[in-house]
Amino acid sequence: MDYKKHVEIVEDWPTEGVQFKDITPLMDNGEVFKSAVDEIVEYARKKNIDRVVGPEARGFIIGCPVSYALEVGFAPVRKEGKLPRDVIKVDYGLEYGKNVLTIHKDAIKPGQRVLITDDLLATGGTIEATIQLVEELGGIVAGCAFLIELSYLNGLDKLEGYDVLTLMRY
Repeated sequence: MDYKKHVEIVEDWPTEGVQFKDITPLMDNGEVFKSAVDEIVEYARKKNIDRVVGPEARGFIIGCPVSYALEVGFAPVRKEGKLPRDVIKVDYGLEYGKNVLTIHKDAIKPGQRVLITDDLLATGGTIEATIQLVEELGGIVAGCAFLIELSYLNGLDKLEGYDVLTLMRY
């Protein structure tokens, strides 16, 4: 399926010069959204996934239906202060400063095969930090799946050595 037909390019949003890739039209079309999720599920089944992990918030949008279809649990990765129990955390760089991501300490058991999902792979910083969290808990990152890759931002470079699925590239 040509998923790009269902992504709206929004010029100069959120700032001038940015071409925002809006996936809400894709999600609005049940048949198209199901097809995209099904492709990720098929990929994950081949990886024998035990757990799906997704960073907030759009990683939840992709990861939750994938975990549901696989009948495995979903573990959210959130910004600091958003998860209510004991967490581990990792600092990661942003273009203008730093951010902190957290995951519950008991979200992943050692040896579990993990699929990390998100809507978009851009610079790779968020996913790199998510990988660090998963591996610190003893999980094995069996794959990473995205609807969109912005190849011109070279985020794939930070995922060298990991298996990656992207449904669209810009």
